[in-house]
Amino acid sequence: MKISARLFVSLFVLTVATPSLAAMPDCPNHDLARVPVTFKTAKGRFDYKLEVAATSAQQQCGLMYRKVMQRDVGMDFPIKPARSLSFWMENTPLPLDLIFVGTDSRVVSIQRGVPFSRDLIDSGGIAARVIELNAGEAARIGLKPGDRVEP
Repeated sequence: MKISARLFVSLFVLTVATPSLAAMPDCPNHDLARVPVTFKTAKGRFDYKLEVAATSAQQQCGLMYRKVMQRDVGMDFPIKPARSLSFWMENTPLPLDLIFVGTDSRVVSIQRGVPFSRDLIDSGGIAARVIELNAGEAARIGLKPGDRVEP
């Protein structure tokens, strides 16, 4: 079978010049439902729009492969039943703040996620949800364990 030079170059560009597209698995982390959330800290009230990773597949994928995220956007992982848990940052290029929230809607702990790391990030207690924001947001708004998250 003969392949034309033009077809060969096109196939080469698709498979070699864009390996990230070829290597990226089907990841259901786009066009998710969004919910508003407000953090109440000593500095004030801070509003964000969170994409909800509601299904198991969405939660496994999380923010993997995302390269940018607006400052007032994040991802919400509802955890049912609430439990002690760990996350990691494999295939995640964004540095993140992981905010573990208890059943009482108060912050249990705040951890920093390092891009592409397989190190486990522990909740430090029972969490009913995990909220991921851009790294540094928790410090910027003065978020601390015990602060309230609405709703």
